[in-house]
Amino acid sequence: MKTKNRWLIALSAVGIHISIGSIYAWSVFTKPLEASYNWSLTSISWTFSIAILFLGLSAAFLGHFVEKYGPRASGTLCAFLFGIGMAGAGFATSIESLPLLYIMYGMFGGIGLGVGYITPVSTLVKWFPDRRGLATGLAIMGFGFASMVSSPIINHFINTIGISNTFYVLAAIYFVIILCSAQYLEAPPKGYMPEGYKATDKKESLLQKDLSQLTANEAIKTKRFWALWIMLFINITCGIAILAVASPMGQELAGMSIAQAATLVGVMGIFNGFGRIAWATISDFIGRPNVYTLFFAIQVVAFFALPHLNHAIAFSIIVCIIMSCYGGGFASIPAYIGDLFGTKQLGAIHGYILTAWSAAGVAGPSFVSWIRDTTGSYQGTLLVFSFMFIVSLIVSLLIRLDIKKLKEVNKAMTQTNSMS
Repeated sequence: MKTKNRWLIALSAVGIHISIGSIYAWSVFTKPLEASYNWSLTSISWTFSIAILFLGLSAAFLGHFVEKYGPRASGTLCAFLFGIGMAGAGFATSIESLPLLYIMYGMFGGIGLGVGYITPVSTLVKWFPDRRGLATGLAIMGFGFASMVSSPIINHFINTIGISNTFYVLAAIYFVIILCSAQYLEAPPKGYMPEGYKATDKKESLLQKDLSQLTANEAIKTKRFWALWIMLFINITCGIAILAVASPMGQELAGMSIAQAATLVGVMGIFNGFGRIAWATISDFIGRPNVYTLFFAIQVVAFFALPHLNHAIAFSIIVCIIMSCYGGGFASIPAYIGDLFGTKQLGAIHGYILTAWSAAGVAGPSFVSWIRDTTGSYQGTLLVFSFMFIVSLIVSLLIRLDIKKLKEVNKAMTQTNSMS
């Protein structure tokens, strides 16, 4: 049987991620929904929060489904769930039912998001043992760029065919793209190595990269799993909070005009997307532990500096660097999981780790708003985030001790086996 082209597998992964990543364009619906149905801004925003919550929860619960039934079945499940969620959102808005919108877009769409997010990523790690960071970065870059691609399209549809019909059209488009992409997804043959990857390199590389081969339930009992969870949670909490308040923060701290602040939000999306592919690729060369330590060292300095930057350009540069680290954290985590726990149940372990996203999605925006209301300024928020990143930096250094210990155990076992 002919082995599939791994770059087409990667393209299929991008197809799924660029479809489900349209969740980040939710804000395009906000004002039209508010104007059409007299729903409050807070109640409309809850739709997005519910979707992110169910994304993380479903990724955790359906990770085992991905491993058991394979990427094609789980990708197909994503197409149906996400399609039903979108079409259901159209029906909910047509009958002006906010609770039904929560159920369809938030729950069904969110569950589709979760299974769709982890499906191609775990598959790509197995197809690209030589370029794990690059491969997962490509797919997750699609998720990051999705809002930039879909926002103008959604806006055009709302203005021409109305809100409900927009949901119906999007449901059909995304269903077809995800379903077609899922059909090409497939786990590689057992022991797969890409052409030109020598047998001698193969053994050496696997020893360097996969420190263990654990199931998901074994992985969550290790210290390094929780170290990854904490690092991802802090990175997402602070990043998502900056995303939520970038425009008013830029106006308050750097004296930006409304137009300048709106431009900054668009540029942040570009850095969020490119940061995913750039940092994930860099991680292939300098290693995942070094990349994460670098993320946090940069952001400790960045968040301490932000409150003191009253120049619009300097403020924008620092915020864009933070966004690149935010995106890079998402893109580098699957390869890091593969390095530490192997590919035995990577999808399920990735699903468990993504509960950090659910927690951060709820905590980040609420936290930044609470501190802003309490202190009367965003400066206090940024200071708190600086200290949170110091915690992350310490965790990123401590995980190295666990990795070092595991390498020593593996080395001792290898020597014992060679002697026997």
